[in-house]
Amino acid sequence: MTILKHFASRLMLLMPFLLNPLTVNSQNSQKEYYEIKTYRLKDKSQEERVHAFLTYDFLPTAHKFGIKKIGVFIPLETDSTFGKRIVVLIPYTSLEQLSKLNDLLVAKEEYDPKAKDYINADYTNPPYERIESVLLQAFSGMPHMEMPQLDNVRADRVYELRSYEGPTEKIHKNKVQMFNEGDEVSLFKRLHFNAVFYAEVISGRSMPNLMYMTTFDNMASHDAHWKAFVNDPYWIKLKAMPEYQHNVSKINIYLLRPTEYSDY
Repeated sequence: MTILKHFASRLMLLMPFLLNPLTVNSQNSQKEYYEIKTYRLKDKSQEERVHAFLTYDFLPTAHKFGIKKIGVFIPLETDSTFGKRIVVLIPYTSLEQLSKLNDLLVAKEEYDPKAKDYINADYTNPPYERIESVLLQAFSGMPHMEMPQLDNVRADRVYELRSYEGPTEKIHKNKVQMFNEGDEVSLFKRLHFNAVFYAEVISGRSMPNLMYMTTFDNMASHDAHWKAFVNDPYWIKLKAMPEYQHNVSKINIYLLRPTEYSDY
């Protein structure tokens, strides 16, 4: 009788999962989610207010909430959008964590005074033109964000954010497979590209697409790494495989520098 009771109690615990197999999948999923927020700015005043908000309010709030690895980036000085964009990369363990952080930010009643010009901006003088948001889920080949192993001056570092668009959903999945099963992720690791993440976009304006970020000490290092990549025997073999042909229709490349208050 004791055994039957034990079995019954275990069955009750498992019942929600048996009724909803999707719950099992979500419970077992260890792949992180990422949000890439891009603040589009028109002038120096907006740029300063967004930096103040991120520095004194958003990052401290997210850190207290348990989100520690937040990257904040600006375009290279030679980029035509220098001073016009601020890019924020936020990792989440789940979509629920994303939702809870947003709720927390909205519900806050006390803010750092240094962020008040952003928080309390009048409708006639907003602190940004628009905020664009892209939501991603990490690849199985690298399910968690990794911090770049760089120790040089931040002002010299180059972070490269790439977006690979596919012509159709099915063909796009083939490029994702090329990164995972084709071991493109491992190739980047072997060549010391210091990748921060690889992920598939699940909500954004350029779908279907994937995005990833690699990091370098400087532009000379960036160029040397890519030269090594295109000449690597494994890459030459991989890109020639019939099953991986024509799976990228457009590539967008964004060269960025980390801000002084970025977590990495």
